[in-house]
Amino acid sequence: MQRVLEVPALPAAALDAAGAFMAFYLEAARRLIAAPETGALAILMPPAPHDHADWRRALARDLAREAAPTRVNVVAGRPGEARETVLRFLADAPGVTGQYLVCHDDEDAGSATPPA
Repeated sequence: MQRVLEVPALPAAALDAAGAFMAFYLEAARRLIAAPETGALAILMPPAPHDHADWRRALARDLAREAAPTRVNVVAGRPGEARETVLRFLADAPGVTGQYLVCHDDEDAGSATPPA
């Protein structure tokens, strides 16, 4: 079974966000992974600027290595259909682990400024 750990908010600065995750959510993630019924863990995070991508990728990769054979992935995005679609995909994708997936809903896509 895929379990979900939702991280509702993190600091805006990348280093502060990484530190906050490690301080407040890492042990909760490890507890969920250790539960016998957990086959996969999806860690949901709010959207963040590009400078957060490196620590989030490292988290997904390193926690997945530590947790194997339990799968671990990090998903960023607002609540909505895009995020739910990714969660459904991950629940049925036994070969996908250690990934950082960023969800973009239609609202995000419509707010982009077209190239000049």
